[in-house]
Amino acid sequence: MKSAFRNAYFFTVSLSRSLNPNTNPKLNLSPIFHKLPLLSTTTTYLSLPLLISRHRKAPGRSFSTTLTMSGGADSPSPSLDKQFEELRLKLEESGRLREKIRAVVLEIESTTRLLHSGLLLVHQSRPVPEVLEKAKAQVGVLKGLYNRLAEIILECPGQYYRYHGDWRSETQIVVSLLTLMHWLETGNLLMHTEAQEKLGLNSLEFGLDIEDYLIGVCFMSNEMPRYVVNQVTAGDYDCPRKVLKFMTDLHAAFRMLNLRNDFLRKKFDGMKYDLRRVEEVYYDVKIRGLTATGDSNGNQGVVEGES
Repeated sequence: MKSAFRNAYFFTVSLSRSLNPNTNPKLNLSPIFHKLPLLSTTTTYLSLPLLISRHRKAPGRSFSTTLTMSGGADSPSPSLDKQFEELRLKLEESGRLREKIRAVVLEIESTTRLLHSGLLLVHQSRPVPEVLEKAKAQVGVLKGLYNRLAEIILECPGQYYRYHGDWRSETQIVVSLLTLMHWLETGNLLMHTEAQEKLGLNSLEFGLDIEDYLIGVCFMSNEMPRYVVNQVTAGDYDCPRKVLKFMTDLHAAFRMLNLRNDFLRKKFDGMKYDLRRVEEVYYDVKIRGLTATGDSNGNQGVVEGES
């Protein structure tokens, strides 16, 4: 290996002198080779001209020193590490908070399913007081769950809408069921403040979002056509008139809102079709003479072709 290295050295020096006659014969390459590790013949032959050129340009600097200075890497900035450490802690805290919220939301979903299954009995012509009595027991459970949810959100003041999406859809369904229960009991619409009271919510700290309330009311209207058909089948021919009046007033009230082209707007458009289905049932009952004549309260509805 040493003989091959020595032959390559003399060959390179002779080649350099033949190409450049003015080469200094006193050029001493021993410092360069003293610093270099053992290389193969081919590698030494290819890299020697470059090493000679660097040695001429910087005779006072050794090859090993040059590699050491060019190969070092700067350490990360302390301020950068501090920032990302703070971000990591915030993300972990947010994740723990979401896990707590999700645990309560799962219980709300389970209770809502029980409440919904109980209210479905009203479509089977069960007595309304009996249906409402069983459903009200679940309302108390929901109130306790929403109180727990409010306590979790109060741990991070001002972050209500950051986590609002975690329980939004569940709340809309809860509002629709509460609204249906209230209508079955009183014949009137459940107001926003009344819905908050039933769930034990405080509008100043953890309240019922207005859009969630309105979407819940739209969900409730989806149940009315089915309820009317089942009641007429059971012999209650006055039910279509009552439902039609309620739906007409509700639809007119929604007309006062300047709704954007979003999910709430789509649900409101669905209410229009629910109202038309109730109108059709009332029309069928009326032309068959199954309802009292001269009743003008129920003879209202959406004009055909209204947008």
